[in-house]
Amino acid sequence: MNISEKLDNHSHVFIIAEAGSNWKCGNFDEDLAQTKKLVKIASNCGADAIKFQTYSSENVYAQNAGKSNYLSQQGIEQSINEIFENFSMPYEMIPKIAEFCKQNNIMFMSTPFSVDDAKAIDPYVEIHKIASFEINHVRLLEYLAETKKPIIISTGASTYEEIDFAVNTIKNKGNENIALLQCTSKYPSPLKSLNLSTIPTMKQKYKIPIGFSDHSLHPFIGPLISIGLGATIIEKHFTLDKTLPGPDHSFALDPSELELMINSVRSAEQTFGSGKKEILADEEELHKFATRSIQAISDISSGDVLQEGKNFDILRPGNRIRGIDARFLSKINGKKSTKNIASGDGITDYE
Repeated sequence: MNISEKLDNHSHVFIIAEAGSNWKCGNFDEDLAQTKKLVKIASNCGADAIKFQTYSSENVYAQNAGKSNYLSQQGIEQSINEIFENFSMPYEMIPKIAEFCKQNNIMFMSTPFSVDDAKAIDPYVEIHKIASFEINHVRLLEYLAETKKPIIISTGASTYEEIDFAVNTIKNKGNENIALLQCTSKYPSPLKSLNLSTIPTMKQKYKIPIGFSDHSLHPFIGPLISIGLGATIIEKHFTLDKTLPGPDHSFALDPSELELMINSVRSAEQTFGSGKKEILADEEELHKFATRSIQAISDISSGDVLQEGKNFDILRPGNRIRGIDARFLSKINGKKSTKNIASGDGITDYE
């Protein structure tokens, strides 16, 4: 796959509906049913892809890693190890979700957190995704690079030095299909912390597709500003219900907000145009009607000397015969008309 076909297209921004851990609600069958609901919603709302997360708790945090303050603020008092154990997706669920995504015409994606996780999802994904806090995970970067598939890297809480490391590690394995996402690793992210002006900077620095992974509460401010700054990928969490228990529900979009965001992006991407400054088809009628031209202000006979303010002036022609563009006033003033012109009509022939 040429990454530019999907991930660097201003006329169709690639939208990833991030399900995160919001599929988890009970036993395996209940979780799968919840997952299918999320897939249907993302597809019906017009997302290009739905993304999950694949990890085993023992491969993420050190033992007894403690509690996260941001989760405690949400009333989640489990340790981070317990949370990752509870929300780890069984590998056997992956092919079932991938097949359901195919049936619903939406791309399946999942973020791996280890090489084993990456091996489990690789047969089922077209594009790999690296989470912000895995940006220095050398073995994972190397393995994903060797798949030769496009890789999207989130860059929350990172520096250019760290981004350079990830990009160069992948490129050194012969994979040039890389995209970056501006991201703020705060859940939710205040609007003032989105730092979207990094998008054009990163586009200039890396010469690869740049997008935006949005953790803010607002459904479309961040996404719309980001695509105006050059982003061609948008990632945003969504849920069936913000009040459900779990770490990713409270800051996620509900289905109606997801639909609003995607519709807003699809409308916004129509505004880019060709980049060439020209008279558009939609402007043609008013251009002829209202742009000033050289119009007769009295009847003019063939051979009459054309004099500004006496027998012609610079006027908007409306539906009268349009004269020569007003820019060419100096070429006409003092010349002779070569035909009869009714008052109000434009002057088109002179010598």
